[in-house]
Amino acid sequence: MNKLVAVVGVVVVVMLMVVGGAFYQVDEAELVIITQFGEPVGDAISTPGLKVKAPFIHRVRRFEKRILEWDGSPDEIPTLDKRFIKLDTTARWRIVDPLQFLKAVKTERSAQSRLDDLIDSAARDVVSSHLLIESVRNSNRELPLDSLEGSERRVMGGLPADASPAPTVDAEPVAGQAQPVVPAAAPQAVAPSAVQEVRLGRDGLTQLMIERAQENLPNFGIQLIDVRIKSINYVQEVEQRVYERMISERQRIAARFRSIGDGESAKIRGEKEKEIDSLRSDAYRRAQEVIGKADAEAAGIYATSYGQAPEFYTFIQTLAAYKKTMKNNSSLLLTTDSDFYRYLNQADGLMSTEPTPNGLEPAAVTSEVAPSALEVDGQAPGGGGPMGERTP
Repeated sequence: MNKLVAVVGVVVVVMLMVVGGAFYQVDEAELVIITQFGEPVGDAISTPGLKVKAPFIHRVRRFEKRILEWDGSPDEIPTLDKRFIKLDTTARWRIVDPLQFLKAVKTERSAQSRLDDLIDSAARDVVSSHLLIESVRNSNRELPLDSLEGSERRVMGGLPADASPAPTVDAEPVAGQAQPVVPAAAPQAVAPSAVQEVRLGRDGLTQLMIERAQENLPNFGIQLIDVRIKSINYVQEVEQRVYERMISERQRIAARFRSIGDGESAKIRGEKEKEIDSLRSDAYRRAQEVIGKADAEAAGIYATSYGQAPEFYTFIQTLAAYKKTMKNNSSLLLTTDSDFYRYLNQADGLMSTEPTPNGLEPAAVTSEVAPSALEVDGQAPGGGGPMGERTP
């Protein structure tokens, strides 16, 4: 009895192993090929579902049915116009013939390696046989010059990208003088005659890459769907110089805007100075008018007072003149009939007739007067007279 149970158990295990190895499942995103001792058996299976195979001797090889991605590495390539660029491309591909794919490349990793050689070679051949502008642009449509960088503008105009821009001299603003403001120029389109003609464009070049790479791909059971250019850069040797040119271009543009700003500043300062001068002129005119009216009013008051008391007015004016002219250690040369001397002479006579304290002589007049030129009422100073005598 125990032997029978053991035999039945072994049979069940063997049956399970046979049944388990005979069934397999095909996914919707897979292509399946059955191999027997390494060789494919029958056609590729692309319909999903549960399938049956011979256990132990058949093996299932699965391949992707979906579109796969290929990403190349940047490669240095010279263009037809001798410009070295670093080209980075990518592509999409899929397996269309699993049997041929299995015979030619075996695995997807090997297929990626074959695509590296084929697509990189096709990209190098296509790019090196065309101008740089073919890899950059797709059409000959006109572009506004203001929307382009300096190097791009020179390329579009047929000049080398590393050509130095024409030197521009910005006039320095003169202090206090208004500078003319340079109006912003309207965006100008690149003239068709000045632009290098685009015959194929980037899309045309990628199509050429596909055609050249596709020539050998059918032998691998692969279909190349498309190739795209991810980026185009200058090589490391000239990249730094390109950056320096870009910086120089931006600095030149900044200097132009600073020059315009300085011109506006000088214009504003000039208008301010002009307005200040106008205000000062108007204020000076009004002040002179007020001064003139005040002087006229003062002269009228002086004339009125002179008419009321002429002798007193003359006396006050003479005292004011004495105060301005007679300083310490000053000398006056006057005649005796001078009006300027008249009040001095009278003051001298009054001082000589009045007694002084302690019997002292009156102090002499501060100014020294020449005796030979003095004459009061036609008489000499020592000859007496109504004003008295004065010893020089």
